[in-house]
Amino acid sequence: MIVVTGATGNVGSALVDQLVAEGVPVRALTRDPARARFPEGAEVARLDPSEPASLAPLFTGATGLFLHLQAVGERGEHTAALLEAARAGGVRHVVVLSSAIIADGADETHPIHVVHAALEGAVREAGLDWTFLRPGAFATNSLQWAPQTRVGDTVRGPFGRYVGNPIHEADIAAVAVRSFLDEGHKGAVHRLSGPEPVSTEESILAIGRALGRELRFVEIPPEEVTPEMFPHVSAAVLPELLKSLGAFVGAEPEITTTVEAVTGRPARTFGEWARDHKDDFRAP
Repeated sequence: MIVVTGATGNVGSALVDQLVAEGVPVRALTRDPARARFPEGAEVARLDPSEPASLAPLFTGATGLFLHLQAVGERGEHTAALLEAARAGGVRHVVVLSSAIIADGADETHPIHVVHAALEGAVREAGLDWTFLRPGAFATNSLQWAPQTRVGDTVRGPFGRYVGNPIHEADIAAVAVRSFLDEGHKGAVHRLSGPEPVSTEESILAIGRALGRELRFVEIPPEEVTPEMFPHVSAAVLPELLKSLGAFVGAEPEITTTVEAVTGRPARTFGEWARDHKDDFRAP
């Protein structure tokens, strides 16, 4: 049995789908099971990390845990209780969705680094086998442009020349599946990326091609950015994120071949991701 936290998120839901397809017993944890939609064969349970007494039954009979930061709180305040319950329930291997921001020479004071490094450290100290997945840019971050593409063909945003390494959420999930099911992944750190560098402007054009429309990107200065343009980022972290993105304009992103090495198939391109998500960018 694999327990999946963040099961209604982009990576978590893809992981549940793939584990069920592999015939692996899955327990999908969500804060609101009544609203969750999972494939037949997945067991669904409510997760409320603020209620420690409710955690133990969630891990009964489980051997693996996919751990997402959302499950332990933005500051990781519930990490210890959740890991203790997981170990007591039989979990022996934790696959952590971490971040590529954790790297040699990184700014260890960056808030995104702080929370993910703390999560990795807690799992190490818990005495469980672990695998850390450190993806770079999530392709799903581009969903931030959907409110604009739903109402017109012009997309406004900062840093048009910023080049990232966006990875499809299905590829992150696929690496997680193999990390649970195959030998050789315990104690491994997998740095993950898409197969090619993609600039902000190129991503907008690719979304347009998927929609069969010609989108136009208009660059705006960082000081004109509003929180609504980055809904996946908390308002407290947004200034640091913009600072980081600005600092990397003109830099080449890290491109890895880890997805293909682990799964046996090449990582999906951003164009493939855009085609998979084209309906998300259309008006309802």
